[in-house]
Amino acid sequence: MTAGRKFRDVLARKGLVEAMASHSPLSAMLAAEAGFDAIWASGFELSAMYGVPDVSVVSMTQHLDMTRAMADRSGLPVVADIDTGFGNAINVLYAVEQYERAGAAVIVMEDKSFPKVTSLIAGGRQDMVRIEEFQGKIEAARAARRDPDLVIVARTEALIAGLGQEEALKRARAYEAAGADMILVHSKQKTPDEIEAFVRAWDGKAPIALVPTAYPQMTVARVKELKKIGLLIWGNHAIRASVGAMRATFAQIRKEGGIHGVESQIATVDDVFELQGMSAVKDNEKRFLR
Repeated sequence: MTAGRKFRDVLARKGLVEAMASHSPLSAMLAAEAGFDAIWASGFELSAMYGVPDVSVVSMTQHLDMTRAMADRSGLPVVADIDTGFGNAINVLYAVEQYERAGAAVIVMEDKSFPKVTSLIAGGRQDMVRIEEFQGKIEAARAARRDPDLVIVARTEALIAGLGQEEALKRARAYEAAGADMILVHSKQKTPDEIEAFVRAWDGKAPIALVPTAYPQMTVARVKELKKIGLLIWGNHAIRASVGAMRATFAQIRKEGGIHGVESQIATVDDVFELQGMSAVKDNEKRFLR
């Protein structure tokens, strides 16, 4: 079964796919352990892991390698956040081919210009490409995929850019007409009102994807009431949780002058060994090392 078919099967069976953001194979494994349906291979999280801004400075190769590793280690369908497609439609042809080979189940591409600026930053530059240009990118993505089940998600940033509801709907309709399998609409409003208005007004057949980072009141129960949502992405919680945990642990070690106080609060070495598969290594050593 292909990765795309696996994702589509989950969507058909459950009606809503929940994807947890990850930035490494380990975080992807923990998302799988927690019971999420898919992994969001987040460009923001990977940028943060490298300690650089989310402004298209992390290369496609860096993100692609991490996507491949997350797909391999988690066993879950991976939703690849490829930002603007790393360039124009010609770049998209190559990117989609490479991400499909790497095991991605879903490709998410947004309609901002390259290089992009992360969506939720206050006062950030949010330059949009022309609708026709982005339609060409969607068509290129469809032409590049070998597996027809690979899911192409068109992400419109019209609300992020302050262009309003009608522009967002206009773009979403155009992107569906170009062949997008799903529409992701993003907002930085602090309540779900703007997004819910878009969902109610959406008259297309393509399911909608949401990333409710800015409006945490959007629970799974509330999403299901909207009925048109097919993909719910928890967009950056892995990296934020790890930053908070490391800061607290490091500060406590410095304050107490040792690790004695934190030992009971962090994962054991044996827990990490289990995640690494060290028990299998020991079994294989007994079996094969002579």
